[in-house]
Amino acid sequence: MRTYQVLLTKSYAVLVKARSAQKAKRIVEFYTGDIKDISTDKERKKYNFSIEEIKCGVNESFGIEEIENGQA
Repeated sequence: MRTYQVLLTKSYAVLVKARSAQKAKRIVEFYTGDIKDISTDKERKKYNFSIEEIKCGVNESFGIEEIENGQA
C-alpha cells in the first residue's frame, strides 16, 4: 500500500449568537474545529455566546503527494 500526504481545505457555515458581528467572527474562528463546537460551558457563560449550528460547505483536496517510506 502506498502512502500519500493530502492537503485538504474545508469551509463551514456557522450560526452563532453573540453581542456583535466582530465578537461573532472571533468566537467562530477560535471555538470551532473539525465540525464541532470546542468551547466549554465556562467560556460560553464568560463571553456570553452559543454556537447554534456548524455545517460543512466545502470539503475538497487541493494537493496530493506520494511520500517515500511512509514519512510525511
